[in-house]
Amino acid sequence: MCGSSSLRILQGNLSLSFEPLAKYRRTLQFPPPSLFPVSTDLKPSIMSLTIKLHVVPHTIPHTAIRRAPVAAVTNVKLLVGKPIYGANELLPFLYRRTTRSRNMKGAVLPAIKSSLIDPDGGALVDLVVPEGERAAKVSEAEGLPKVKLTKVDVEWVHVVSEGWASPLRGFMREDEYLQSLHFNSLRMEDGKVVNMSLPIVLAIDDGTKESIGSAKDVALLGPDGDVIAILRSIEIYKHNKEERIARTWGTTAPGLPYVEESITQAGNWLIGGDLEVLKPIKYNDGLDHYRLSPKELRKEFDKRGADAVFAFQLRNPVHNGHALLMNDTRRRLLDMGYKNPILLLHPLGGFVKADDVPLDVRMEQHSKVLEDKVLDPETTIVAIFPSPMHYAGPTEVQWHAKARINAGANFYIVGRDPAGMGHPVEKRDLYDPDHGKKVLSMAPGLEKLNILPFRVAAYDTVAKKMAFFDPSRAQDFLFISGTKMRTFAKTGENPPDGFMCPGGWKVLVKYYESLQTEDTKQQKPAAVSA
Repeated sequence: MCGSSSLRILQGNLSLSFEPLAKYRRTLQFPPPSLFPVSTDLKPSIMSLTIKLHVVPHTIPHTAIRRAPVAAVTNVKLLVGKPIYGANELLPFLYRRTTRSRNMKGAVLPAIKSSLIDPDGGALVDLVVPEGERAAKVSEAEGLPKVKLTKVDVEWVHVVSEGWASPLRGFMREDEYLQSLHFNSLRMEDGKVVNMSLPIVLAIDDGTKESIGSAKDVALLGPDGDVIAILRSIEIYKHNKEERIARTWGTTAPGLPYVEESITQAGNWLIGGDLEVLKPIKYNDGLDHYRLSPKELRKEFDKRGADAVFAFQLRNPVHNGHALLMNDTRRRLLDMGYKNPILLLHPLGGFVKADDVPLDVRMEQHSKVLEDKVLDPETTIVAIFPSPMHYAGPTEVQWHAKARINAGANFYIVGRDPAGMGHPVEKRDLYDPDHGKKVLSMAPGLEKLNILPFRVAAYDTVAKKMAFFDPSRAQDFLFISGTKMRTFAKTGENPPDGFMCPGGWKVLVKYYESLQTEDTKQQKPAAVSA
């Protein structure tokens, strides 16, 4: 890409306009392209600056470019000294590691500080009823029609109540559902668009619909029968399951885990409304202290003095390839001029398919990674993301990124086949492994989030450690898939030295040994009495 831009400084305001450019690049790449040359033409009242940008083609892969019409960046105004929220397109070009820089005349330029990204809608949603009002709300709920929730429904109540889906304030009504299903976004009253790629809905059956009748509000019961929330100003509409499945997953093939868990047997109606959650959702599984809300995470980032937060989502154990990527990302952010980038290691904690490693095992494994100092505990926050997993590929990865905006992350790491899975019927991937990162670079409502594509890591058999893949000596690299890793653990075979920290590997071996012991017990024939 090459072109020119005009810059004007009038009465303390800085306005930028990109006139000849048809597209612009927003996905962050390392190292940042060089900027040259610069020429100035000063006048008494107006200073005009022409900047020519030359990007070395091999530094920015074509597949990792975010594009937007030039109109989107015309007449952008920045008040000098005002904190920058979200993405600053010129930051990689203009600022390096020094906190203060000088222009060609020697004048000191203001340092740019990255602040936490604004949540969607401008303010975090918090739908938990204040403690002083709970008794009255519980009493009211006793007299309302009841809707029984599944375990996955409760996970969604948790997600929405804490603001992960801000500005959504409850289960979707029909207009919100249709926007999410067909546009992957919601348009707010002020006309702004926020990303919302997954419908967050509550299904009910014919009997429940009939029992609700003309009521305006309903009480929501957890699986154990306790009232956990009130749904206000409800709307009931048809649940077209086939359309929902086809548009969310791109297929209606049998065997989709979330579909079989939560849609196939669900009711033929959806009920939407505003949530009032009577108390914070707790699971009492020994892991609640990891379940930090977006509000709590933002406070922790402030406490640690973070000037950048980069989020890494996973639903698998952390191996040294993951760690290499996360540590390398922090190093590169430091090279860009950030002083204290904080990693949010954010494993998914809701529904997962049966052959995924359970949450408690993953959290124990992650703790070992920090104990063994594979990741620095001082610059890493490990927390649980409470969302259920859809395995909906490029559609779902938008949800994962959007939720991290609300949690305060302004950088999001995306890798190969995010939120993907094998085709449930055919022997192939369900989604193109590169489409997730491409979609994130173009998704509506995610423009303020900096997307950091993976660099491919594999086991270097020469160096005997995980390293970034070098195509020039491809024969020296070994790719160890999740399936192969599980096979190693199940059979008791150790992976190559340097693949995973010893403490973390022991956690996995212990888990798979327990599964084999349980299988043996179940297969053992019962004794026959004489």
